[in-house]
Amino acid sequence: MSVLTLPSTREEAWRWSDLSGLEALSAAHATGVAADLDSHWIGDGPRLLFVDGRLDAGRSRPGPVTVGTVDAASTHPLARLAGGDGWTLAVHKDGATPPGAIEIVHVATGGASHVPARIVMAEDAQASIVETYVGDGWANRLTRIELGRSARLMRAIRLVQGSGFTSLRDEAVLGAGASLVTTILGAGAGGSRLDAFVTLDGAGAYAEHGGALLARDSQRHDAAVVVRHAEPEGTSRQLWRAVADDQATTSMAARVEVARDAQKTDGEQSLRGLMLKRTATVNLKPELEIFADDVKCAHGATVGELDAQALFYMTSRGITPDRARALLTQAFIADALSRIGDEPVRDAFQAAAEAWLEERI
Repeated sequence: MSVLTLPSTREEAWRWSDLSGLEALSAAHATGVAADLDSHWIGDGPRLLFVDGRLDAGRSRPGPVTVGTVDAASTHPLARLAGGDGWTLAVHKDGATPPGAIEIVHVATGGASHVPARIVMAEDAQASIVETYVGDGWANRLTRIELGRSARLMRAIRLVQGSGFTSLRDEAVLGAGASLVTTILGAGAGGSRLDAFVTLDGAGAYAEHGGALLARDSQRHDAAVVVRHAEPEGTSRQLWRAVADDQATTSMAARVEVARDAQKTDGEQSLRGLMLKRTATVNLKPELEIFADDVKCAHGATVGELDAQALFYMTSRGITPDRARALLTQAFIADALSRIGDEPVRDAFQAAAEAWLEERI
């Protein structure tokens, strides 16, 4: 059995991550038994179901997605474990995936699974992808993304696992005028590490990466996103909302890099944290690294508690204190989920967030 080599919290990029449980999860055996699988689908389009990293062909309709060996590799400490069979989506010039979103559900039944993916979109191609992570175990994923000129990709990722750990690594390169919007919701009970390195490699490219991470008990979420502007006139947005209850910890590190030739860059970061109890922890780290001189970049980071005056106002009008807290928390994360363009997908994500909040009532 090979030794699992993991990053140390002494490394700056990993100082807020808790990877202590991965050794045991890696050595554990999956049961292969998963229940209620059909409840996770949102639409009726192409779909793939992976159970412990293996495709369940009987419950899948791959459509334009191919399954097999993936031409993807990474030097990232966790993503480099994701090799072999996975899924690939290739969309030709001016092409589009079927109406609605391609859905991929990843089910863990214990143990660890490592799956690579590759998305290649030619000029003016369009696609929408929804991924959902459920179950118990360690789901480790690498996704390589290549967008041609003016290609447009929207991704929505929903983490609702009951326990265990989910580690995601996105490595994306955007051509001129291409657009990539990624929205992540962490509303389960497992821990997570969410990594991304997005390069705007063509003039006028647009990247948006963000979401809402909800943690309770002793749960930990950790997000680390880097957006690199390599060419002029690029635009990026990083909007994250973190909610921590009990003794939970949510951490977000967001960095924008602007190369010397990337003039007229427009980069913005908005990191906000909400502590539902003072025993919880929220860590926020916005960074700007700018070598061009004609740019518009801004960042903001705030951590606080629910507005006491708003709570008093709501309770004085007959709303119970728990319900008032749930409504205010829902409003706090609403803008992080509003960028999901497909209405049924957005509704499903909002419902998952509301279910997390309702558990406290």
